[in-house]
Amino acid sequence: MTPLRLLGRPTSINVRKVLWTLDELGVQATLEPWGSEGLSLQDPAFLDLNPHGLVPVLVHDDLVLRESNTICRYLASQLQRTDLLPQAPADRARVEQWMDWQATELNNAWRYAFMALVRRSPAHADPQAIAASVREWSRQMVLLEQTLAQTGACVTGERFTLADIPVGLSVQRWVMTPFDKPALPAVADYLARLAERPGFRRHGANGMP
Repeated sequence: MTPLRLLGRPTSINVRKVLWTLDELGVQATLEPWGSEGLSLQDPAFLDLNPHGLVPVLVHDDLVLRESNTICRYLASQLQRTDLLPQAPADRARVEQWMDWQATELNNAWRYAFMALVRRSPAHADPQAIAASVREWSRQMVLLEQTLAQTGACVTGERFTLADIPVGLSVQRWVMTPFDKPALPAVADYLARLAERPGFRRHGANGMP
């Protein structure tokens, strides 16, 4: 694969999705920590690549990609890693549905609580909104618990796939956010299995959760 540039601070959960994927693929990229001090996401040089002003951004030859899950799928496809992202439509769809769940239902559930309880954002200080976010986050995690109790391994079955990268990072965020949580033994076992992977150990909990 020709050289890759990855733009984004390595404390971002979405950047860490890509870093972990690269690790699983055995591929290196030049990391440019945009979003860190001195590298503003409003800099014209960055906005030329992503007018949305968000990280990560992947630059590969003439291709510029945004959206972390899309970047992860692209990288796995480039390396023809069908163990991570199957070619068969039904098997691929099972992987992608969990990636989409993480990016939509799960992210929307935890966003307010995480901003309040971890980031201490003054704009996220409404106790009722925090409580509502915690309830919905817990509900979504119970759904994940039910799936993992059935598979006994990973979100799509016995084998680790690309879906386990965004879901696994989100589980780590769940564990590290301080509030009373229901007991989810299958989720706990899942996190322990992920912790056996070098890529998770390197990128699963570095910096801000």
